[in-house]
Parts: sequence; structure tokens; C-alpha cells
Amino acid sequence: MARRRLLVLLKPFDVFPASITKNTNNNALSVAIKNSPSCKVLSYLDDRRMVHKEAINICQNILRKKFVDWKPVFRSDLSQPIRDVDLVITIGGDGTLLQASHFIDDSVPVLGVNSDPTQVKEVEECSNEFDATRSTGYLCAATVKNFEQILDDILEDRSSPSELSRMSIRINSNLLPTCALNDILIAHPCPAAVSRFSFRIRKDGLSCSSLVNCRSSGLRISTATGSTAAIHSAGGFSMPILSKDLQYIVREPILPKAADSSLMHRTVKFDESFHTTWFCKEGLIYIDGAHTVYSIEHQDTVELSSQAPILKVFLPHHLLQ
Repeated sequence: MARRRLLVLLKPFDVFPASITKNTNNNALSVAIKNSPSCKVLSYLDDRRMVHKEAINICQNILRKKFVDWKPVFRSDLSQPIRDVDLVITIGGDGTLLQASHFIDDSVPVLGVNSDPTQVKEVEECSNEFDATRSTGYLCAATVKNFEQILDDILEDRSSPSELSRMSIRINSNLLPTCALNDILIAHPCPAAVSRFSFRIRKDGLSCSSLVNCRSSGLRISTATGSTAAIHSAGGFSMPILSKDLQYIVREPILPKAADSSLMHRTVKFDESFHTTWFCKEGLIYIDGAHTVYSIEHQDTVELSSQAPILKVFLPHHLLQ
């Protein structure tokens, strides 16, 4: 068996407010926590940091025993496409896996390790004081408890990755280098400002829906993978994770009649594309959260479709049932 090459992408440890960590070394950090009026919250954050750090140590110790070459990289240091590796392992949560997906083509599979899973008992005990939810890890097949077994299954070819659909994005017919695995949000840079745009759905270059003119809080479009995230909270529905369709929803349409229209929320089939024209002086396209952002201007056109390279991901079994 050939020696495998792995890239291990790590979530950083920056869980504390800057006011706590500024000019504070590790020994003084615990003192700052104890003396803080928000002691319980900060202790919770410190525990999250330590759990994540320990998860990294455990995973790295396991990797040292395997017939693999591997290199750890913090996700904040990732700036170039990931090439010449057989597997990417992300240690963190869904955000780390999403960020990795922006640098991976359809040839390199990904395994997500949820380093800090939510603890139900902790959430219940802290519910009257603060939200103690930790990492959801929706796309992460592994935790430290089963990482070695899942890794062995992958290395010994007993496990195969699933193929998740991604979304391609064109601005004025120019293809962006980043595909969306989860979703995109198109909106005015100011959350309180009105977003003005029109859109229609096309198939084979021809319109297959009427033109819709909107004034709203913006527009969200998701893949099947992202259909359980923000768009679901906004009133969308969950889609089978291996579906190749997209789903869009107009956020808070201003006109009551528009809010009742079936065209405010629907799916875009795999062989269709979504076309929108922007009518504000400025706008932003957020891809898979707040870290990857592109600017648009008045009369720019944006085309979205499922015609994008797939992403190979080792998924939790329950997502495939």
C-alpha cells in the first residue's frame, strides 16, 4: 500500500474577546478569568479552547502511528489551492470544513472531525445564563472517540466519500474561483438598507419563469447541503443532502403581495440556472458565511447554478439514511 499524503486543517484557538487576551500570557489567562465579572462564561470559553486543543493532540498522536505523511496547517494560513494530497482532515467544526472546501477541487476527499461537540447536559445547566451550544459538526463524520476507526476505514479503502453538489457563481458572466458548498447571501452592505434586484430562472438559455422585481432584505440561495442551515431558519425546507437542486428565498419582501408569491421561495433544478440583476449602488455576495465576500454594483448580473465541481466528503452515516 502506498504511503498516503494528508493535510490536517486546524481551527485556531481564538475563542476569547480581545480585551481578555491582549497582553495576557497563558499563566495570567486563568487569573483574568477568575477575576472577571463574567467568570462562568469565560470558564466555558476556556474549556472550549482546551477541549479543542486536546482533540488536536489526540488526532495528531493517532496520525503518528499510521503509514501516512501529514502536515498541520491553521485554516487562517490557508491561501492557495490544496494539491498533491490524498486526503484533507479538518479538525474543528463545519466552519473549518467549509473553509477547506473553497481550496479543494473534485479530486481530494475531506474528513471532518468535530473537535468540540455540544454537551446536552451543559446546555441545560447554563440555559438561564447563556447559550452553551458548542460545535454542531453537521458534516463531520468523526469525533476524537471514533477518529481512529474512521481513519483506518478510509486508509484501508473500506469507506467511500459522498459527492456533494456545489454552487457556481458568475458575476457579469465571469466565473468566480470560489464555489459555495452551503449557501450564498446577496444583500446591501448595510443591513438596514433595502436591497433592490430582479431575477428569473432559465433553462437551456431560455427563461422558464417570469421576471420578478424585488425590494427586500436580500436574497439567500442554498445547496442541498446548506438547506438545513440559514435558509431553513428563514422558512426554507431541508433537502436530501445528495440532491443537486438549489433552493432560494427572498428575505423579508417589502410588498405584501410579493410575500405571498410562489416565486419568492422555490427550488432551482439541476438543469436550470438562477439569474439576478442588482439595482443598488453597492452590494455584497457572501459565500458560505462572512469570510469570503465579493462586491457587486448597480446593474451587475449574477448567475447561479449547480454546474460546479462536486466535493467529496466522508459524511456521518445518519445523513445518508
